[in-house]
Amino acid sequence: MDTHSYKIYSSTTQLPDTWDKVAQENVFLQTHYLKVLEDSAPTNMECFYIGIFEKKELIGVALAQYLNLNKLESFGERDRCLKTYVRNFVFKNFASHVLFLGNNMITGQNGYEFIKTIDYKDIADLLLASANAIKAYFKEQKIKIHIVSFKDFYQHCAEELKKHQFSNIYEFNTQPNMIFELQKHWQTQDDYVAAFSKKYRDQYKRSHKKAEGITTKELSWEEISRQEERIYELYHHVAKNAPFNTFFLAKNHFSAFKKQCGDRFKLVGYFLDDTLVGFHTLLLNGTVLETYFLGYDNQVQKEKMLYLNMLYNMTKFGIENRFDKIIFGRTALEIKSSIGAEPIMMSGFIYHTNKWVNQFMPKIFPQLEPTLVWQQRHPFK
Repeated sequence: MDTHSYKIYSSTTQLPDTWDKVAQENVFLQTHYLKVLEDSAPTNMECFYIGIFEKKELIGVALAQYLNLNKLESFGERDRCLKTYVRNFVFKNFASHVLFLGNNMITGQNGYEFIKTIDYKDIADLLLASANAIKAYFKEQKIKIHIVSFKDFYQHCAEELKKHQFSNIYEFNTQPNMIFELQKHWQTQDDYVAAFSKKYRDQYKRSHKKAEGITTKELSWEEISRQEERIYELYHHVAKNAPFNTFFLAKNHFSAFKKQCGDRFKLVGYFLDDTLVGFHTLLLNGTVLETYFLGYDNQVQKEKMLYLNMLYNMTKFGIENRFDKIIFGRTALEIKSSIGAEPIMMSGFIYHTNKWVNQFMPKIFPQLEPTLVWQQRHPFK
């Protein structure tokens, strides 16, 4: 690490000129996306940007997010049971100030990017040192960080980090990331549907038939701004019913996103009799299509199989625009596997700053994770 140093910035206006050149492989670390976070991050989130230097040259960029869970209206309301109450009590008292190295708002290895090869030992040292520096910054403000988490590493990366300083940190695997590798020979939606076995071709036809009367339209920035209240209402309904939440988006998040990212950000509205009843969003990240937040009216979703139709529509967009793969993220694993996505395990690392509590992390953590029972579907012939 002697040859490497890091600098932490609290505003995108302070970032070095070469930042985007270093971040060119990952849209989630480029300044236009970071500005979206700055203009419309969840109200309980504060972002930090880490520049990593070799001598004087910027060779790496990373993102950190501080979350204050005391400001959260709910941690997810779906499972109203003792486990939920216990979890809420634990979070409020022992885990309300959380520091993530990585991006807590999306699934995937989006925490850092380097422009040249750097040893994993140095990566481990730099990530831990940056976390300590941000902890110290909060300590000066009389805020004690309870938990530090390093988020979303693919297995190979996690294995490498564990050979170094990460070997002492509790490793966890939450729900897998659902990733759909698109076949090169699929040119159209028809090619994709033709690859299904009969059962899943029938599912596709049935969902399509159900969606009769629904029209879809990609919305411009002006249209998103006009519909902002409604878009937020639909998003909020879905987010609130998730099994677990650490943030809620700001009301202006989607319009801020469209404004900053233009054509690289797509918001598609679903209308029934001219009323917006759902939407999905996509982010174009090089050859990878990233799915982002969505929302829907629950009644319409049940009647019209809206969610499944959204998944098919995102896939259609990916195929027609020649993307290599689509990142569908965590949650709703079974239905995502029924359209072709495969589970890819990811690891995170987490520690509690109280040494006594940290000893029990291997026991505590699995208790807080919502239990997951699902069956992977194999839709292709």
